[in-house]
Amino acid sequence: MPVTVLDMQPQKVPSSIEIMAQTEGARETEVRARVGGILTKRLYQEGETVKAGQPLFQIDRSPYEIALAEAKAKAEQTAREVGRLKGLAEAKAIAQKDYDDAVSANAMAQAALHQAELNLSWTTVTAPVAGTTGRAIKSDGNLISTGDSLLTSIYQTNPIWVRFSLGESDLAKFPSGRISTKDVKGVELVMANGQKYEKPGKVNFLATNIDTTLGTQALRAEFDNAGGQLLPGQFVRVRLLTGERDGVYLVPQSAVLQTEQGTLVMTAGPENKVAPRPVKAGEWYGKDWVILGGLNAGDKVIVDNLIKLRPGMPVDPHPPVVPGAEQAGRKPQEVAGKSGTSATTRTQQ
Repeated sequence: MPVTVLDMQPQKVPSSIEIMAQTEGARETEVRARVGGILTKRLYQEGETVKAGQPLFQIDRSPYEIALAEAKAKAEQTAREVGRLKGLAEAKAIAQKDYDDAVSANAMAQAALHQAELNLSWTTVTAPVAGTTGRAIKSDGNLISTGDSLLTSIYQTNPIWVRFSLGESDLAKFPSGRISTKDVKGVELVMANGQKYEKPGKVNFLATNIDTTLGTQALRAEFDNAGGQLLPGQFVRVRLLTGERDGVYLVPQSAVLQTEQGTLVMTAGPENKVAPRPVKAGEWYGKDWVILGGLNAGDKVIVDNLIKLRPGMPVDPHPPVVPGAEQAGRKPQEVAGKSGTSATTRTQQ
């Protein structure tokens, strides 16, 4: 049976770990009302980017304008009273206690005036930070109370954060049984469509403890997202680059067999007979498995017709077809041999 074989040679490849992860805004801020009342108007378009301090909602101002007017009148009255009693107190015409009580009443009135001014200003709900707005939780006409005052949320998406955790099998690859910042040489992001995100990231948080419930170590990476390509809540894959592996072999994923006895590859032996070979597989590197052990330089690993093969079966191995060969599916040696024969024949003629 003709089979395609790859001649194994040791290589140096980057070592990495891929983990499922989820994106989140670098800052997720809840926008809440500080005063209660009827929500009269939404002042922003849901989903748009806003600046810090930009008005988002308007609560009915009328009750707070009235309260401010009352507080202002009370503060003016107490201020006049203090001014009237000050001269009498200096002339010892009244008890000092009466003057002190007037001063205290004026201080409380001025504080109430300041609070009334704040309450009126808080009827316009502004963005506490810059970012992308979410949907409005409350619509126009709703009664807003300070106990249930969540109106919307703002997400800062540049930079964007990616949360993930390493399980026991991944942590076991490190000498100390846990990952540290010195173990991470780089961070890459793989999108849901399998494409690598163009900008590299960095780890900005690494838990110093292991979760006792899940047995995992939590990490977080940060990526530049100036173009807005990543959105909070996306499921992605994070690739942690942990260094390089030297002296390993790359075998196509389709040529690595998972059996009850373990991981195997099929090789063509010295007599061109099928010989199963147990191997130790590492992580994926592109479309290949990284084989850490079980292969030697010069081994010929069979990459096709695997279902039809049996141990000891004689095979006719040939290297992969050279792209652009004149006859697709023919072995390069056959194509070259036939060309050489034709040339010889023409020479003899």
